[in-house]
Amino acid sequence: MSPAWLERAALHYLERYSASTEMLRRTLARRVQKRARARGEDPELFADLVTATVARAVSAGLVDDARFADTRLATLRRRGTSTRGVSAKLAAKGVPRDVVEAAMLAERDALPDGEAEAIEEQAAQAYAKRRRLGPYRRPDQRATHRDRDLAALARAGFAYGLARRVVDREPDEPDELA
Repeated sequence: MSPAWLERAALHYLERYSASTEMLRRTLARRVQKRARARGEDPELFADLVTATVARAVSAGLVDDARFADTRLATLRRRGTSTRGVSAKLAAKGVPRDVVEAAMLAERDALPDGEAEAIEEQAAQAYAKRRRLGPYRRPDQRATHRDRDLAALARAGFAYGLARRVVDREPDEPDELA
């Protein structure tokens, strides 16, 4: 295993996926471990090589946790992910908490005054639409599945009051997303 091999592996991964620093480190460590096991070597011998490769990728601008958090936050919001869900998903990807908080603050600051609270409501509407909950359910099934829909929104990380507003909204009301 040479630095050139590890760098090629990193570039190949980054060509295909957007990644945080921690995601790249985990991927390279997994690749090194797999190759070392096949050759009967100790993967710990290459830990410094992985760290150096990740540092080179960061210094070259190929990996940027703030950029990753911003783009992933926008994607997750469009899919209807709550603030709690976004925090958890980005933490699972290895993005530091302060970077996540900065991305969320930038998201709120980008909106005009008074619309920052609408972020969570728009995400809840998108989630309900994607999962066909509440007003997006067939009219004859709405009442029987109301509690189930509220529970789904709660598990997704939305507050009860917001979940109730989304589920009880009339189907003919205009979407808040438009």
